[in-house]
Amino acid sequence: MSVREEQQVDSGYLPHRQIMIVLSGVAAGMLLAALDQSIVGTALPRIVSELGGLDKLSWVVTAYLLTSTAATPLWGKVSDLYGRRVIFQAAIGIFLVGSVLAGLSQNIGQLIAFRAIQGLGGGGLMALAFSIIGDVIPPRERGRYQGYFGAVFGTSSVAGPLLGGFFTDGPGWRWIFWINLPVGVVSLIVTSMALKIPLVKRSHRIDYLGASLIVAGVSCLLLYLDWAGSEFGWTAAGSLALLAGFVAFAALFVFVELRAHEPIIPMRLFRNAIFTVGNAYSFLAGLAMFGGLIFLPVYLQAVQGMSPTVSGLALLPAVVGIFSTSITSGQLMSKTGRYKIFPIAGAVVLVVALGLLATIRVDSPYWQVAIYAYLFGAGLGFTMQTIVTAVQNAVGRADIGTATSSTTFFRMMGAAIGTAIMGAVLNTRLEHHLAQQFGGRVPSGGVDANNVQAIQQLPPQVKDHVLAAFTSAIDDVFLASIPFVAFALVVAFFLKEIPLGTRGDTPSAMAG
Repeated sequence: MSVREEQQVDSGYLPHRQIMIVLSGVAAGMLLAALDQSIVGTALPRIVSELGGLDKLSWVVTAYLLTSTAATPLWGKVSDLYGRRVIFQAAIGIFLVGSVLAGLSQNIGQLIAFRAIQGLGGGGLMALAFSIIGDVIPPRERGRYQGYFGAVFGTSSVAGPLLGGFFTDGPGWRWIFWINLPVGVVSLIVTSMALKIPLVKRSHRIDYLGASLIVAGVSCLLLYLDWAGSEFGWTAAGSLALLAGFVAFAALFVFVELRAHEPIIPMRLFRNAIFTVGNAYSFLAGLAMFGGLIFLPVYLQAVQGMSPTVSGLALLPAVVGIFSTSITSGQLMSKTGRYKIFPIAGAVVLVVALGLLATIRVDSPYWQVAIYAYLFGAGLGFTMQTIVTAVQNAVGRADIGTATSSTTFFRMMGAAIGTAIMGAVLNTRLEHHLAQQFGGRVPSGGVDANNVQAIQQLPPQVKDHVLAAFTSAIDDVFLASIPFVAFALVVAFFLKEIPLGTRGDTPSAMAG
């Protein structure tokens, strides 16, 4: 080993050659989590046809989202205490066990339970992957590797629908879970061989009460968002009880964390302006970003008549947008050491993209939609990694896992809340626009505007009105996303900019 490489290892960072090996294993773990939602969504109609339980369909997604969101801060804290590699591998192991069991499910109840197990592991995959990157790559150089992270998200957004359609139509939907096994095994092998991160031994105590409170609080909020719009109503007694439970558990969590010896999310971190602003930005951006990612494919399938597989390919311009700006902003960040401009630029581009997407019509040519999708992806590419890098750079090395998982947690919370809000906007505005299209009179036989396949089978004179109403409702969804991104833009201006750490910084210097 050269003198330079010895200095790099002493500082806790790895040389470029070893970083690339580690990235391959970490990226495989990230791919497991990123691929899950898009590949499962494509197969859900076939799964319900075989297992039954149409009324419990949403729980296949909600169970995963609930456990993964609630578990995210726990993974970060435990990895700070016991080491990144072994905890990352534990998350992969739990995710793979859940995947195998989900593929063996014999009824919808079993599938929901096993998806919850998957979520427990999935909650750690993304947060711990970013934490590992923070351990082995100095902040100033992280931009050089940003394109690889964008590749994972871009690949999953396209490969998910493609693989979901292929397995569902071919060997069977169970393979959408079993395909995780080879990817997970590769990640386990690579991280075992290449991921050597020194762990500073220190006394520790797990904050079991704080962990229980955050799980209870997140569960109440996600159940409120899932049930209120579809089963009980937003102001029903049961719904309001869940909302009140969330507020109470959140307040208790803060009270406990202020006094805990090893808090799950140390409240002292919120005194760090970059940590606070970065998490606020992640939450607001998640509200709008994930809503757009979900409802653009809905337009392509329901209005343009594309299959899930083709709609996945049609999203390639968005992937190209993510690649182009992610790589460019990463290189500029490494070269200049500046990062504040990129969340600002990303929010501006996203506002423009959402405004343009809100103008699409039934007969909009695909090339026009593709341009808007590219801009949407470009906005995401500017923001996806720069906030994480800024937060990691602003905290001590001992808090990187906790800070990274907190940022991931707030982004996932924003995604969950945003998806629920945008789903409610779509359903409410769809009813409004259908009433306008049909003059308040429902056609004979009724109209199931929530079933993409049923829409395509409607008589032409009815189908035209339904598609027009559906497109107008989708436009309203994109319009409703704009205020959240605009608020994120305002928040971005308050993001402090401090010098990015380099290889020459010692761990003690970084902690200071």
